[in-house]
Amino acid sequence: AVQLVESGGGSVQAGGPLRPSCLVSGITFGGLSMAWFCCPLQNEGETEGVALLNTDHDKKYTDSVKGRFTISKDYEKKILYLQMNDLKPEDSARYYCAAKPGGQWSLDKKWFDYWGQGTQVTVSS
Repeated sequence: AVQLVESGGGSVQAGGPLRPSCLVSGITFGGLSMAWFCCPLQNEGETEGVALLNTDHDKKYTDSVKGRFTISKDYEKKILYLQMNDLKPEDSARYYCAAKPGGQWSLDKKWFDYWGQGTQVTVSS
């Protein structure tokens, strides 16, 4: 079965870094477009696209995280990362890893077939 398992969230003070990761199994890793989505702490159930890395190695970010977050893959370990720098309280959310076989260039959750359980990120002032 396809599994996406997130980890690496936690609590951090504003300005600090976190590096959530998503371990992928049960599917060919290199053939996936992958993304991170988030859900605000007080609005769980409503997700928003954060970052995308497609099969052409192109990256896309939502405006609020450009210059601070970096999405990347470790193809050998089959792990998707989200390097989060200069974290702000408004970044606090549960972050979800998602995957779609084949190409993708849209941070719209409807296109993604597989989802992880999420990892919580809490940023304090």
